[in-house]
Amino acid sequence: MTAIHSRAPALSIRAGRRALQRLKQKPLGPEDVHVVPGAAGGPKALGISGLDQAIFGDWLPRVPQERALIGSSIGSWRFAAIASSDDPAAQLAKLADLYTRQRFAKGTSAAEISRRSALFLEELLGGREDHVLAHPWYRLNIVVVRSLGLLQHDTRGRLSLGLMQAISANMMSRRRLGRFMERGIVYDTRSRAPVSELSDFPSHEIPLGRDNLLSALLASASIPLVMSGVRDIAGAPEGIYRDGGLLDYHLDLPYQQPGIVLYPHFTDRVVPGWFDKTLPWRRGDADRLQDVVLVSPSAEYLSTLPNGKLPDRKDFEKYLDDNAGRERVWRKAVAESGRLGDEFLELVESGRLPDRIQPL
Repeated sequence: MTAIHSRAPALSIRAGRRALQRLKQKPLGPEDVHVVPGAAGGPKALGISGLDQAIFGDWLPRVPQERALIGSSIGSWRFAAIASSDDPAAQLAKLADLYTRQRFAKGTSAAEISRRSALFLEELLGGREDHVLAHPWYRLNIVVVRSLGLLQHDTRGRLSLGLMQAISANMMSRRRLGRFMERGIVYDTRSRAPVSELSDFPSHEIPLGRDNLLSALLASASIPLVMSGVRDIAGAPEGIYRDGGLLDYHLDLPYQQPGIVLYPHFTDRVVPGWFDKTLPWRRGDADRLQDVVLVSPSAEYLSTLPNGKLPDRKDFEKYLDDNAGRERVWRKAVAESGRLGDEFLELVESGRLPDRIQPL
């Protein structure tokens, strides 16, 4: 008898309780999706590029309608790339290529990394700003944080001390991070940010415009000690702005929308803040995530990738003297991610998505 081999699922799919109920009544269609979050995570975004290309280049355009995109750090860069062109798949591929080709020698200063990151954004989005701001369907929301106390400084000693204080405070209670930073949402003025009133931390809504698009994107990805903070985003309260993932790593937010929150993600869990990565008991809130459908690479899929994982920032250190090797590994992960997109399209088109969903 001939053995029958079937490939393990490439995707893990989880859903909040209200989303589960909706999907029992009606198969998921593009018309159901009104909000898409994008997490912080640096090069991990390259590992789901094929999933993004399928969702934004094929599936969602089948039903053109207003949709809010809300991202922190690389999540906001992905969404800016998507909204910057009538060919989002091409812009996502360009984002992955530009990111892969970055090279940093040991000891590169935070100021130099920030300078190169600004050039990166200019190459990706320069001349496309008006397309982002006037996109017929997408409304971009960029999450940043305004630094307080010692986190306002870029001198290594003071900033390191401030981060140690923030880490200690977060261990006691996530809410104590309000002493160190405030949330900013730089939002498309054609519609409000897709969240209900935020009361967990002091928060500002900042109108998005041509004068602050690139600076807000740069700030949203400015990891402390890795990049310099961004001073005085136009239209925002004065101050030093940094990576939105510090507070909203995986965007555990009170989403407000009429349908489904479709979340293409790097992992099958939601970690509230950057300082919660090593705290397994800090998980996303079930009420805030009740409308979320979380789509991420499966453990089986990850095991087939080089090094058994998605690209990440540690690869810059691992391949410090072998940039060509790192680039090969990353390009392999990007190429393989097409499987994620193919499987997503097959599941939604066949109606088999509900058979694969697990509770979030």
